Amino acid sequence: MTKFQLIPHQIDEVLEETNEIPEGVEMIGAPNQWEEDTYGSDTVIAVIDTGCDVNHPDLRDSIIGGRNFSGGNPRNILDQNGHGTHVAGTIAASLNGHGVAGVAPKAKLLILKVMDDKGTTTYQNLVKAVRYATRWRGPNKEKVGVISMSLGGQKDYASLHRSIKNAVKEDILVVCAAGNSGDGNARTPERLYPGYYDEVVQVGAVDFDAKMAEFTNTNDEIDLVAPGVGIRSTYLGGKYATLSGTSMATPHVTGAAALLIDQHRQEGIELSENDLFEALTENTKDLGYSREVEGNGMIYFKDIFE
Repeated sequence: MTKFQLIPHQIDEVLEETNEIPEGVEMIGAPNQWEEDTYGSDTVIAVIDTGCDVNHPDLRDSIIGGRNFSGGNPRNILDQNGHGTHVAGTIAASLNGHGVAGVAPKAKLLILKVMDDKGTTTYQNLVKAVRYATRWRGPNKEKVGVISMSLGGQKDYASLHRSIKNAVKEDILVVCAAGNSGDGNARTPERLYPGYYDEVVQVGAVDFDAKMAEFTNTNDEIDLVAPGVGIRSTYLGGKYATLSGTSMATPHVTGAAALLIDQHRQEGIELSENDLFEALTENTKDLGYSREVEGNGMIYFKDIFE
């Protein structure tokens, strides 16, 4: 049976405690949005990954629901790997005065566990999770606004592509990691699916100096880049960890999308998927690379005084 897997990533450090706004969250200007009372409130993000530490003090108030597609009890969404918990924290860790804060600290997380402890899954399970996210309705008729996936495979599967197209038709933005097999040569395209699909927002990684990460994939479908080197976020057992990879860049863009949904909703505007993508590309900084490296640029919310 064909496997999809987590995009390989690097664990740099694990901490018992911390108290900070992570540097990546600061770098993209998310706190500038918070100053405008925009926190991603009530936007539902489906995180299709390894599950989540649902008892983590920075995440437990953000989780609206979940389902397990990796086998066993469908209600068991506990993370035994760490990757999904880290991604979830970058998106929506609570702004609670300790630990870390996510880009959209008042967004809601729908945790869809598709991967086993080793970070592998079948494309059939991945399709089921995307379909579930598309059809899901919350206790107050909420629906998913964004799907976040930091995983990939070498092959293009028609059923996976169809499920993503259907999600987009339902005005769900799909955000995917580009992959970490880059060789630093922008003329050598590296392609993983679902990231390479035209319908998704494919995210590459830069470091805190806004330089291209040496591992980030480059291809003609890159849409945005975000911080992906040395990213501090939530981890297993109520801890915190510093990880590197395009998997860590992706949730910065996912959280940014939640902020934009919230901002426009406050103005009485419900964004279509296409409108949301355009809003993301309007909130970017040109880093001076080719489109195959940075797409439309690095996600960035300006300070009102800039």
